[in-house]
Amino acid sequence: MQGKDSIFLVGPMGAGKSAVGRKLAEELQMEFVDSDDYIEERTGVDIPYIFEREGEHGFRTRERLAIEELTRLPRVVLATGGGAVQDPANREHLGERGRVVYLHATVDQQLKRTRSGRERPMLKGGDPREILESLMAIRDPQYREIADVVVETDGRRVTAVTREIRRRLAELSQATGD
Repeated sequence: MQGKDSIFLVGPMGAGKSAVGRKLAEELQMEFVDSDDYIEERTGVDIPYIFEREGEHGFRTRERLAIEELTRLPRVVLATGGGAVQDPANREHLGERGRVVYLHATVDQQLKRTRSGRERPMLKGGDPREILESLMAIRDPQYREIADVVVETDGRRVTAVTREIRRRLAELSQATGD
């Protein structure tokens, strides 16, 4: 088995995976990759367009291929999409090929952070709170199943979250001899 020299960030939309991932990669002098950005670069279209044309199933197929490829990269900080953990193959690759950090955010925090900015296809067609609560009920156990570390992000700055991740992963490495 290869060493776990990569860090994979999982968690719901609005948990801060991309912002924390960029900062963490910078501090650790590692490459940063956002799986959604990677998919957009490979396809030449944005995620909402993929959802519109191919539906969620089409997007998840593309995401599975991206996760399979990206988790093989050495020394990478990977921010995954919120639903990536729903695929058992993704959970397997993430759990076996790197250290998994679950960035946990409450539904209230997710609502605040997803109100503006990037379009969120999963929030279309219903009450955002109900959708986020439903997604969290399904996905939270999946995030926890593969997480080496769980870090709370509500009301915290990127630098504080990054500092905690570094500390907790260092403690984990000492404890496991990695």
